[in-house]
Amino acid sequence: MSRNYWAKALVLFTIIINSNTHGGIREELLSIQPSSQLAGSGTVSSKGIESYRQILANAPISSRATFSFGKIQFNTEWDPAPGEVPANDGLGPTFNAIACASCHINNGRGRPPLFPEEELEGLLIRLSSAGVNIHGGPKPLANYGDQFQHRSIENVPSEGKVTIEYEVILGNYADGSSYELRKPKILFKELNFGLLPEDAMFSARIANPVMGLGLIEAIPESTLEAFADPEDRNNDGISGRVNRVWSSEFNQVMLGRFGWKANVATIPEQNAGAALGDMGITTIINPSDNCTLIQSSCIKAANDHADEIEFQKDFFEQLTRYVRLLGVPEQRNNKEAEIKLGEELFYSSDCAKCHIPTLKTSEDAIFPELANQTIHPYTDLLLHDMGKGLADNRPDFLATGSEWRTPPLWGIGLTEEVTGYEFYLHDGRARNLSEAILWHGGEASKAREKFVRMPSASRKTLINFIKSL
Repeated sequence: MSRNYWAKALVLFTIIINSNTHGGIREELLSIQPSSQLAGSGTVSSKGIESYRQILANAPISSRATFSFGKIQFNTEWDPAPGEVPANDGLGPTFNAIACASCHINNGRGRPPLFPEEELEGLLIRLSSAGVNIHGGPKPLANYGDQFQHRSIENVPSEGKVTIEYEVILGNYADGSSYELRKPKILFKELNFGLLPEDAMFSARIANPVMGLGLIEAIPESTLEAFADPEDRNNDGISGRVNRVWSSEFNQVMLGRFGWKANVATIPEQNAGAALGDMGITTIINPSDNCTLIQSSCIKAANDHADEIEFQKDFFEQLTRYVRLLGVPEQRNNKEAEIKLGEELFYSSDCAKCHIPTLKTSEDAIFPELANQTIHPYTDLLLHDMGKGLADNRPDFLATGSEWRTPPLWGIGLTEEVTGYEFYLHDGRARNLSEAILWHGGEASKAREKFVRMPSASRKTLINFIKSL
């Protein structure tokens, strides 16, 4: 066998030996050699801008018609009520976007504004005040709620405007070459319902890609708990914690796995939360509009249609089915020597300690095509302290203001091809993958420093591996 094989095997063995163990799940998964079939038998081929919009390859023919109907729901542009199509009216009264696809371009990630005057599209602002709500989550602002709404329907004032400005941060790699980072600053303007309270906390968030979410939902809780090491008992500087969040769907506390802070438990809740927060569309999960008590025009407009659930139950279920069955493109060029070398750098730089390559789905997943799959999302779905530089200082259930969920890396190399741009991290501050790595701090500080100390050619090789995913 090649020297490269044994080098990688040694790194894997070291990770396993140093791991905190829970019934052997961690060791089993870390010992699996990742394959190019990132979504198991559901893996699809890359097809340009359509790469994230395909049904799982192992889905039966019978699923394709309902998948297509759900795709229509994802791309439907909503109108204010009463609209020409009653099934697709009810937008607002306040909102950020008119369709799921407005933020998730071709099912990919959103982006921050390209210039200060550009209206937000694909980026939203989370809001909260000190303390927690009745379920232990973020406490909404009395005058603006938990998400800033910069748009509104006719005769209803929006909440105001937001602009993003950037502080430029200069730095150098160990080889002397320079880099430039940008740190965003959120500015609120033309506020229509008073100033933000002194204890207000706010955080910019770009939309996450939506492919592969059904497989993420099908990973057993026991697996994620096995990867958690909140006390860092193995002394590797990396802890990882699960978030425990309130489920509006099941009316109980559950393990969070979706969202930038793992603050959502299920796909229906993720969809319902986006429908209400982003578009002002009510569902059976969130049946009331998001007007605050002082927004009288918003309340009046909402009351005109208060007896209606705007996202019809059957249509919402088809949207959820669509999201659950979205496939993930295969890894590209995985046989090339440079990609193999980049993979070794990924392990030796400790990236794999959080971006864990392999997970397995449960045998009792909602759909058979999601069950018993060995997948390679490159995530542990846990909360990690990423340091002061990335902190938004806004807690979310158990997540602190400096903790973030490890985002999956599968499909990330197709970002620019699918969306036409590259922006990474929770607020889109990173304009490429190198900048994203350079922002890593806290538990990821050692990995970042290894990247900084690499020669230019090695940095490029590591990035090319990540882009192959």
